[in-house]
Amino acid sequence: MSASLAERLRNETRDLHTEVERSILMRALLSGELSLAAYCMLLRNLHAIYLALEAALVRHAADAALAAVCIPALFRSAALARDLTDLYGATWARTVVLQDATRLYVARLRQLQETDPALLVAHAYVRYLGDLSGGQLLKRIVVKNLQMPTGSGTAFYDFGDADATQVLIHEFRAGLEDIPAHEARIDAIVAEAKRAFELHRTLFQQLALAGGLAEASTGGA
Repeated sequence: MSASLAERLRNETRDLHTEVERSILMRALLSGELSLAAYCMLLRNLHAIYLALEAALVRHAADAALAAVCIPALFRSAALARDLTDLYGATWARTVVLQDATRLYVARLRQLQETDPALLVAHAYVRYLGDLSGGQLLKRIVVKNLQMPTGSGTAFYDFGDADATQVLIHEFRAGLEDIPAHEARIDAIVAEAKRAFELHRTLFQQLALAGGLAEASTGGA
């Protein structure tokens, strides 16, 4: 029996996923070495990506290939906007710089929206399952390391309590299983998920450099 879409996504992107998780930027975030300014740069660039992704998902929500993973409770663009306003101020959209990798990522999402929306599943998988799986841990780390006031600047990680988060994880994974796709289509979705991780890798490298992290200019892994 052929592996399901969910199994192939998990198995065939594992190495890239691990590489992104171990990037300089993520190591700095997890160890408390990322400044507030660099953290705001990360959120600003993620906001642009989510805004494009979610606009595309909503536009094609009636498409059987996307309906099962177009879950408004997962959408993060509004939450990121709140966090940026709390942490940076009202001018964040005008003054926090978008990286070239983000512009390329947004262009790719808009291209898919127009030409092959079913492949947006790959980008939803890369972003939302990562948010759901690691969000609570990151929330605690960010609150501690950036010394945020309780309830401020962490809407990005808020999917409700642990039970609500598990329901969303189950709903998203079940949605992947319900997507009608033949083998060639699954191949294309998996390839797009790999591309999404590669785009993240480049973005995190650029953010590390922009944030002044020591290893960024030396190519450290």
